[in-house]
Amino acid sequence: MSFPWANHYQPKHPFMKYLDERLPLPRLVYNAIGGGYPVPRNLNYFWNFGVLSGLALVLQIVTGIVLAMHYSTDGATAFQSVERIMRDVNSGWMLRYMHANGASFFFIVVYIHIFRNLYYGSYKAPREMVWLLGLVIFLLMMATAFMGYVLPWGQMSFWGAKVITGLFGAVPFVGEPIQVWLLGGYAPDNPSLNRFFSLHYLLPFVIAGVVILKIWALHIPGSSNPTGVEVKQASDTVPFHPYYTAKDGFGVGVFLLLYCFMVFFAPNYLGHPDNYIAANPLSTPAHIVPEWYFWPFYAILRAFTVDFILPAKLWGVIAMFGSIILLFFLTWIDRSPIRSTNYRPLYKPFFWVLILDILVLGYCGGAPAEEPYVMISQIAAMYYFAHFLIILPIVSAIEKPLPLPNSITESVLHGEEKESAPLGAGGTFGNVQPAE
Repeated sequence: MSFPWANHYQPKHPFMKYLDERLPLPRLVYNAIGGGYPVPRNLNYFWNFGVLSGLALVLQIVTGIVLAMHYSTDGATAFQSVERIMRDVNSGWMLRYMHANGASFFFIVVYIHIFRNLYYGSYKAPREMVWLLGLVIFLLMMATAFMGYVLPWGQMSFWGAKVITGLFGAVPFVGEPIQVWLLGGYAPDNPSLNRFFSLHYLLPFVIAGVVILKIWALHIPGSSNPTGVEVKQASDTVPFHPYYTAKDGFGVGVFLLLYCFMVFFAPNYLGHPDNYIAANPLSTPAHIVPEWYFWPFYAILRAFTVDFILPAKLWGVIAMFGSIILLFFLTWIDRSPIRSTNYRPLYKPFFWVLILDILVLGYCGGAPAEEPYVMISQIAAMYYFAHFLIILPIVSAIEKPLPLPNSITESVLHGEEKESAPLGAGGTFGNVQPAE
């Protein structure tokens, strides 16, 4: 994001001048998060979740590295090694609970981040590459979380691995070889643990690399904002530091309070009790479910119960993966020239119905595979695809949007963004002027 009014890094100390000439790291940091990076002045607290997702990733990497020092990938000792971490390793119980709950908090902030992008149209040009890289991160997160869920080698870990990898077997011709390659055999065992542990350890660093690409892509067009109006003048922006570093600092504080509450007072609330039972291939749990953040996709998978041309299981796999792949084309599906849903009165109620629909899918995904949950899942899955493939294109073509403000400054001074922000979110900086 390059503006003629942006402050430029000018080192004053002789050592900093020397370093800037040979390794311009301070310049890079200053231009990325300092006074050299102008940001729209009307960002609300929904823009905190990008930083929070980065913090969650760092917590997962740090705690994961320490846990890996004590974990055994042998099927005969994997469960016992986790118990040893909990009981004998200094602060091992805290590290494990931080890592397990950190995964849930990572998905919470990423889901909110995705919904913010959907509401404010941040997936539209010229930021489509930022959106696409974000979806790549989301897919890598899902793969990492699934492989990590297998590692404790409890009952839910074992049978979850068997069920999820079994989905690949539904794919004609190539499905079974892929399933055998993933497991290292025909059932989860030692080779599976070795493969999943290696990939679970590696993928977070791949995610970190894609995050760097995403930040790089974001700095080319600059940050979006609640109005969807592009920056036009110096008064539309403020320096990222100190205004948004302070704002993000507040968000980090709230995040850490909630995170610590879960770690110390409700560490197993988001887990499954069957995973404290050692894996037993001869005893199938009554109700096999993945972690809660997979429930909406699991509900879509189970919504297909009748063979029609293709087996129902294959239809479920196609729909489950299709529900994510569909988001990659959202930039071109939504043809509305207006970004922010605040100014799209016809589309706004459909957006909130979509959010409710995803929550219903999540509830059904965690429920037993019986009626009425299967029927509700089928209806909710149909609406999910109808929203993106039918409703959104039609609404984009016939909708008459509300008039947009002439500039970001105008929306701030007139209070328009505050009045129309979703969920009561405010967080504008009022009449704060950018540094000269």
